[in-house]
Amino acid sequence: MGMFERYLTLWVALCIVAGIALGRLLPELFGTIAGAELAHVNFVVAGLIWLMIIPMLLKIDFGALGAVRQHWKGVGVTLFINWAVKPFSMALLGAVFIGWLFAPLLPPGSPPSYIAGLVLLAAAPCTAMVFVWSNLCDGEPTYTLSQVALNDLIMVFLFAPLVALLLGVASVAVPWDTLLLSVALYIVAPVIVAQLVRRVTLGGGGQAALDRLLVTLGPVSLLALLATLVLLFGFQGEQIVEQPGVIALLAVPILVQVYLNAGLAYWLSRRFGVAWCVAAPAALIGASNFFELAVAAAISLFGLKSGAALATVVGVLVEVPVMLSVVAIVKRTRGWYDRGVAA
Repeated sequence: MGMFERYLTLWVALCIVAGIALGRLLPELFGTIAGAELAHVNFVVAGLIWLMIIPMLLKIDFGALGAVRQHWKGVGVTLFINWAVKPFSMALLGAVFIGWLFAPLLPPGSPPSYIAGLVLLAAAPCTAMVFVWSNLCDGEPTYTLSQVALNDLIMVFLFAPLVALLLGVASVAVPWDTLLLSVALYIVAPVIVAQLVRRVTLGGGGQAALDRLLVTLGPVSLLALLATLVLLFGFQGEQIVEQPGVIALLAVPILVQVYLNAGLAYWLSRRFGVAWCVAAPAALIGASNFFELAVAAAISLFGLKSGAALATVVGVLVEVPVMLSVVAIVKRTRGWYDRGVAA
């Protein structure tokens, strides 16, 4: 992991401080930025999110989908977790923790918006960061690449209806036009642009040229993420100062969700006799989230100042330490895992 990835939690914490301070010092500037929108799409945030997402999507090779057959059991486990378990378990955890247990500690009327952000976070399986986690646990690279490519393809078609279904169950009004626009703007268009750039780069200089481009764009992607977080916390600053415990409370269902889904994916892989080099990244893909997309969708659907946007940002805050802990767990339990597969 590079310096930016390794200390992402620290950078996010600094962005919280910087965003709150700047939001109080420069309210007119943040008001101008908030007003630069059309059809609920903020131009400044949209530009930053494209800079976030496209470099990550450049890593995806849809040609690897043919390799799915080689690891069909591991692919099946991860698809089951990502699309049949994780979004629904997060909706349930959000209702239990945010809608019930913690509701008296949260601002009046805010739980539904927070739950909406948690749902958006869980409905999008992780893409680029999964390659980092898989590499750290010596995961099978072909499986990881093919699984991520398949998830991205499925996300184009399932993200919108799944989010609409779950938010409807949670009694949150879903503006369908804005949701579909978000899917087109933050999934479909970036995938097309990334694949075109990938093809041109590979055609001009091969894999070495693509690797150089990824190295160059990597810091740009993370800086765009951090700049987006500064904006978000600039708008959320007053609420956070008044309710500093909100972030800690929102982190609870996210943490439970990660360990629940990682553990379930790992256990199912063991029961089905999946090799550990596939089971380890399966657990990580099953647990992690495409938080960049979640942030973008929350902003488009509910606004920069919404509780939904804040909830997705908490996902960014806990992503690195919690996923590193999952990496450590699967590596330390390899002996237990292999004994079960052999039996």
